Amino acid sequence: MNILPIEQQVAAIAALTEGCSIRATERLTGIHRDTIMRLSVRVGQGCAELHDAMFRGLNVGRLELDEIWSFVHKKQRRLLPGDPADFGDQYTFIGMDASRKAIISYRTGKRDRFNTCAFAMDLRERILNQPEISSDAFSAYRDAIDNAFGIDCHYGQITKVFAGDAGQEASRRYAPGHVVGVQRAVLTGNPTRISTSLVERQNLTVRMQQRRFTRLTNGFSKKLENHAAAVAMYVAHYNLCRVHEALRITPAMAIGVADHIWTISELVDAALADTLPKPAGRQAGRFRVIDGGLS
Repeated sequence: MNILPIEQQVAAIAALTEGCSIRATERLTGIHRDTIMRLSVRVGQGCAELHDAMFRGLNVGRLELDEIWSFVHKKQRRLLPGDPADFGDQYTFIGMDASRKAIISYRTGKRDRFNTCAFAMDLRERILNQPEISSDAFSAYRDAIDNAFGIDCHYGQITKVFAGDAGQEASRRYAPGHVVGVQRAVLTGNPTRISTSLVERQNLTVRMQQRRFTRLTNGFSKKLENHAAAVAMYVAHYNLCRVHEALRITPAMAIGVADHIWTISELVDAALADTLPKPAGRQAGRFRVIDGGLS
């Protein structure tokens, strides 16, 4: 059986984490696109397990929560009655430490109550203290945060008021209207700052660094499993390998789960290692789809 040399594996993953598409990576590395696809899924699944094992027992001062839109196979309005549940809109929930910029937890699936609650519970399992939490006004967050963190946390929601519609011309099709007001609501405790500006800036980084999130291209995911693996690979690279401009170190170093800047080679080795500790209740190397979500 032919085995791709580690140098080529690293080159392919490096290209993917810098926002290259599968076919662009094929042209850059000379590796067949099917091989790149299989490698990216394996590394992505390993990155999910790596993140699950490393990012636990944390103390977080302030959390910002948000969701970033994407789609699998086709957009929601194109769905037919017989299409699989995996097709259509998929959202990636992100919970970020506002001061140290680390992604603490993430979840890819439908934007519904089930995935919101699962996302909040995963955050609670990773954090030791009671952080201050900010999110947008998505209705499912209120019960999810209350069930996961209880009444002792400090939680607020922010709602931005826009003027006019987004507009239909090409230059403004994906741009919101002008912000004319911001409404903040305290739901639990006494949060000192209710804002999602930093995690919304993280959404831009996702779209710049992960090709599957780039709008108006054909680089979107065709399978939910591949999409989830790409998200996991992005998060691991962002936390462990990418030096944050403001921090001057990686987010993983800032939060205390790493003591140096990881190379792509280290990330690939760790993601593909058979000795990686597997958290209880997880099936190694696989994603399980429940009601359109991933666990």
